[in-house]
Amino acid sequence: MNTLSLHFYTPHSFLSLKPKPQPRIQCCSTNNNIIDDIDMVKTKQGTYEQKQNKVCVLWDLDNKPPRGPPYNAAVSLKNLAERFGDVTDISAYANRHAFIHLPQWVLNQRRERKNLDILERKGIINPPEPYVCSVCGRKCKTNVDLKKHFKQLHQRERQKKLNRLNSLKGKKRQKYKERFVSGDDKYNDAVREILKPKVGYGLASELRRAGVFVKTVEDKPQAADWALKKQMMHSMSRGIDWLFLVSDDSDFSEMLRKAREANLGTVVVGDVDRALGRHADLWVPWNAVENGEVMDMDLIPRNRDRRRTNSTSTTMDDFGDVLFFHEGEEMEDDFMLEYSDDDDFDEDSDEEDEDGFYIY
Repeated sequence: MNTLSLHFYTPHSFLSLKPKPQPRIQCCSTNNNIIDDIDMVKTKQGTYEQKQNKVCVLWDLDNKPPRGPPYNAAVSLKNLAERFGDVTDISAYANRHAFIHLPQWVLNQRRERKNLDILERKGIINPPEPYVCSVCGRKCKTNVDLKKHFKQLHQRERQKKLNRLNSLKGKKRQKYKERFVSGDDKYNDAVREILKPKVGYGLASELRRAGVFVKTVEDKPQAADWALKKQMMHSMSRGIDWLFLVSDDSDFSEMLRKAREANLGTVVVGDVDRALGRHADLWVPWNAVENGEVMDMDLIPRNRDRRRTNSTSTTMDDFGDVLFFHEGEEMEDDFMLEYSDDDDFDEDSDEEDEDGFYIY
């Protein structure tokens, strides 16, 4: 009967001035064929847990803008990336035209709102419920009355706060900004719903609200591509494990090839599974990501000889017993858990060592 052993070891470093290597769980079979190495990190409580993968998300807004509310699209993309590990960086790049352009869905939405406002003012349509100001709670009969109330009262008060902020300096300015300007969530939420931006439809501000770093590049050919490639090299130097690319631009094929050579997992989010999809571990449709319709079965990487695609994980049931899973399937009880701090740990030995313990 084939058995599976898990070796938990920490190499000795008594005579070395280098930092002590992090311990790992090594999963192997009885014929010494290694299945997986699971890196472990030490927590504040002194225990060891599995190291979380680091994920970097790069978004080409020129090529793949959101087709709906930008905030919802960014949150859905971030939730998808968090399934692969800890999202350390999510960046979006585009030139100024992407932020001043009004997509068709925004134009249709504003046109419908304008027609509805006209019908409400003429009394042809009566709203079933009055419009309520989310800042002060005042009720208005029509949406036009709500906008008028908001501009005359709350927007004017906001301008007074900004004028006061400009007259302050140092710590007083910072405290006043955090309390009355940046921390005024009621006003910030209301202004997004009631007033429309003077330029564009608030793409950059909505993405920043979702935690996305937004960068406006120069109006030059391939400027966004160069910014994305530069950010990818910076993220690779910080030791990421997965790279998400939201684009259909085939110019990024070379970038994905370098990521694969660096042993990074690559995920492409786009509309067509063509050039970029062939160079990535996984391709996911942009519509499904934006609508939050990506299932777990859609996140199975392609069959490649990669360490992260052949994984063994552990969990604990309600009775305190440790359960082992290999590639999503629970393993039987024909395995043993071994622990050792010895560099000369013998995988085939059945004798207990002084530096560790074995559980059969």
